[in-house]
Amino acid sequence: MRMIAAAVKALRPKEWSKNVVFLPPALVFSQNYDDPHYVGRTIAAIALFCALSSTGYLFNDLRDVEADRHHPTKRHRPIASGALPVPVALALMLALPVTALVLAWMLAPAFFLCAASYLALTLSYTLVFKHMVLLDVMFISAGFLLRAVAGAAAIEVPISPWFLVCTSFLALFLGFSKRLSEIRLLEGGAGKHRKNLKEYSPELLTQIITIVTACTVISYAMYTFESGRTPWLMLTLPFVIYGIFRYMYLVERRQDGGAPAETLLRDRPLQVNIALFVITAVAALQFGEPREEDVAGGDAVAPERVTDTGTAGSR
Repeated sequence: MRMIAAAVKALRPKEWSKNVVFLPPALVFSQNYDDPHYVGRTIAAIALFCALSSTGYLFNDLRDVEADRHHPTKRHRPIASGALPVPVALALMLALPVTALVLAWMLAPAFFLCAASYLALTLSYTLVFKHMVLLDVMFISAGFLLRAVAGAAAIEVPISPWFLVCTSFLALFLGFSKRLSEIRLLEGGAGKHRKNLKEYSPELLTQIITIVTACTVISYAMYTFESGRTPWLMLTLPFVIYGIFRYMYLVERRQDGGAPAETLLRDRPLQVNIALFVITAVAALQFGEPREEDVAGGDAVAPERVTDTGTAGSR
């Protein structure tokens, strides 16, 4: 039982919240959230990405086991601490992706491509790009972007370009905030844990975070106005702004943010904010009137469904 508990912990189920946050938006914005068929496909997509995410975590922990033993918190991970034997972790790491990719193909070929790309991205990050300054965060952000694309591919709907732009900047915001938190936690020992961390400085990261924060807010505002079915979708903008500001506050004042998933699971204001965002988005899409140009152009009105994350039409 102790080994099973260690194996489950090594899969990092807390990190699965990233898939819960980034995969379902296509379901919400396409207004398929009340269709059991599409909800089921989205849940399946989340489960498969959780398996692929855990594959990456196992691969990373196996490769970095010695470095993790010098980290103040990562030394308690199952593989680094010895709670999970290396052969068991290796077998689990090989079984998860094979099963997940087979099921991904059965779900949808386009989703399989997203899943396979995500796995390749995760493994290449661990092997090469996690040691390259700036590119390390950009590759992490690409993983978030693939989650968003996979969410649309799972239910086979197109996706708005503005939605992709916003997701990219939000992922960069989370990634650079994580690096800032790591540097402050490790202080002078950051370079010993990972060589590229010594190339960052709090001042550099603060400037980058400022830029990507502005880009995130602007791109989401453009998404709600240009790609949304109704202008009422702009009512969700305050929740996006608050969520970003709250996260910045946690990183700056409470030295949190080193693990975004754990921060989300811990912070009640963030949880309430996300819930209010979803409720407002659903209400705006369900009851908001379409823009005049959408009606004039022959797009769908209230009785019909939106079939992508930003374009109206019949299913």
